[in-house]
Amino acid sequence: MTLEFKLSDEEVELLPTDEDVAFYNEHGWYLSKKLLTDDETDELVNASERYYAGERDRSLPEAPPRLAYWDPSKGDVQRHNDYVHYEHDGLAKILRKPLIGAVAARLAQTDEIRIFQSTLIYKPPISGEPSNLVPWHFDKHYWSSSSSDRMLTAFIPFHDCPPEMGTITMVDGSHRWAEIGSDDTVVRHFAERDRSQLDQMLAENAAYNNVEVTRLPITIPRGHVNFHHCRTYHGSGANVTDRPRRAISLHLQDGANRYREYPLTDGTLAAYNHDVLVRRTSAGHPDYADPDYCPTLWADR
Repeated sequence: MTLEFKLSDEEVELLPTDEDVAFYNEHGWYLSKKLLTDDETDELVNASERYYAGERDRSLPEAPPRLAYWDPSKGDVQRHNDYVHYEHDGLAKILRKPLIGAVAARLAQTDEIRIFQSTLIYKPPISGEPSNLVPWHFDKHYWSSSSSDRMLTAFIPFHDCPPEMGTITMVDGSHRWAEIGSDDTVVRHFAERDRSQLDQMLAENAAYNNVEVTRLPITIPRGHVNFHHCRTYHGSGANVTDRPRRAISLHLQDGANRYREYPLTDGTLAAYNHDVLVRRTSAGHPDYADPDYCPTLWADR
């Protein structure tokens, strides 16, 4: 079945211009126009609270090996919950808004965008909470089993998100750096690695490219979305306000992305959580186009 996606005339006006696409290509990130209405961001808050209270429309058939899945027993730390677009229809209804995919398609210069992953994030208003600090990293390291270098992430806060809330911070232009040789630890999530090692990796890669590290905290107005390239270094700081920072990182893949074998030095292959969940291709590989876990968000046929 061929899916058809359409935008209203008003939504077409919200797409990135040619100048915006050129900015994304140069800087590795793009702050959108207002893509979500106030009613939609209110519903994201309400749906997330129902999710945290235990509401699910379906559950994963098994827990992948590196699943991020906060529950109340973990206490008042930064919460990360993967696969919310699969488990909760209230969140999925808004995350699957075609306009988000159409913006991503313009930036990635592709005619199809699928969801790759979605992570619900809650950063509590505790300025000294160490879990609130997200160290420097770029997402493609974790997606080594993906063939595409056009993948990108839409960071969607549910409210105005200024620097004092620990907004996402971009290392400007870092997606264009040549990467210095690295060991297999880069495929491990930042939560599993030493912060100082990640700081050193950023500094060494900047030096290798003979560039200064330019860190840009992105102030994101309510309803706007910050998109970043899969090779753009980013992180975030403390939430020093009296309100939680609520957001979803919606990871996106272009239509050409496929599973690839990526050997590690110990002889094993790099893997992603999807690999135990998605259907198999005719060659027996994980299918990153499985519509249950990686639904199409936008297609311009």
